[in-house]
Amino acid sequence: MTASKRATEAMERGRPMRLEKDLRLILAPNPSPMTFKGTNTYLLGTGEVAVIDPGPALPEHLEAILGALDEGECISTILVTHSHKDHSGLARDLARATGAPILAAGPSDWGRRAIMQELARTGEIGGGEGVDPDFAPDSLVREGATVVGRWGRIDVLETPGHMANHLSFAWNGALFSGDLIMGWSTSLVSPPDGDMTAFMDSVCRLAARDDRIYYPGHGDPVTRPQDRAQELLAHRRNRETQIRAALSELATSDATTLARRIYDDIAPELIPAAARNVLAHLIDMLEKTEVEALDPPHPGMRFRIART
Repeated sequence: MTASKRATEAMERGRPMRLEKDLRLILAPNPSPMTFKGTNTYLLGTGEVAVIDPGPALPEHLEAILGALDEGECISTILVTHSHKDHSGLARDLARATGAPILAAGPSDWGRRAIMQELARTGEIGGGEGVDPDFAPDSLVREGATVVGRWGRIDVLETPGHMANHLSFAWNGALFSGDLIMGWSTSLVSPPDGDMTAFMDSVCRLAARDDRIYYPGHGDPVTRPQDRAQELLAHRRNRETQIRAALSELATSDATTLARRIYDDIAPELIPAAARNVLAHLIDMLEKTEVEALDPPHPGMRFRIART
């Protein structure tokens, strides 16, 4: 049985499922249009266990994680890919229950590039979808760090884009890709927390690696990871082309108007999220001097194609 099939069965049954030797999956009970069937919490190792993405702050999910431990097992490390509440919300409760430290890149505002820091300072650009404002790791792990235990060696990669403090974790040829690369959907990139320039750089970086499989934050394992990374890069480049064409036709426009024009195949309730992705593209294009902003930073700011 493939890893993807096993993960699907785990999701259907709502119980812990072994994906491969020394790796178990527990699906959090938080399905939604943005989280698919729920957040994937991974238990890595036997005896001494590392938890990757404890998930949302739901008592039943805490109970499920602790109940998945075999007799004599303990959780010694909690790793968080990024501090959206559906990934980090349970971290502190799990740490209290187990005594394990929380390891992450930093708090929710860590790692923003200068333009995103400026947008955040204005307080008018919006964003903040599901951000965990009180998230505070016990130990900081950054690019090049390793986390070693009975599970073996976990290598830490900084992969910003979906969120500035987003990390990926490489282990035994597999990569825990958080919300950067998933199979079921593209990733939400919402400024100032999300950064399209950083997102493209991170996906390009992963596309050049030779990981055998991705274990994402939501959905099934990605069994052709390099192909999926290239698909996402092509998708984003095509979206930018669509934005450029639509903006040329409209002369000036805001992100929501462009999203309604371009995303003609999604439910109306998803348009706000689509508009945030469009805004991320527009800010990236603004940095590349391909468009001009006609208003100060705010969600409804207007853009036009840059005049040469």
